[in-house]
Amino acid sequence: MQITSLKRQRGLGWFGLLFVFGTIAFFALVAIKVGPLYMNQGTIVRVVSTVAKNPGSGEPADIRKALGRRWDIDYIKQIEAKDIKIKRTPSGKALVYDYEARVNLFYNVFVVIHFKGEHPISKGSV
Repeated sequence: MQITSLKRQRGLGWFGLLFVFGTIAFFALVAIKVGPLYMNQGTIVRVVSTVAKNPGSGEPADIRKALGRRWDIDYIKQIEAKDIKIKRTPSGKALVYDYEARVNLFYNVFVVIHFKGEHPISKGSV
């Protein structure tokens, strides 16, 4: 009787093992595909906040020129510098962005991530 109970407790079978490895592979694929989108978003946040802290003369043309230069240097490709809006807020002005980034996961399945941010422009230079 003890021998039969040991046979029942052999561990993970082939289908279970295949399921575990398949699940790990799927989440690894998602992480590999989505990771660059979040890295690009981090660069966008850094660039926009840097320009918002040091807007130069504070004129929209100067702000856009500074954003364009930083876009070229940091190789940002999910959103254009011209898509960053200058918005009036109760506390002054802010740089605002709102965009969706999409990446093909496999075949016709896509991952779409919505990013939105607002960075107040420093009043010292405006």
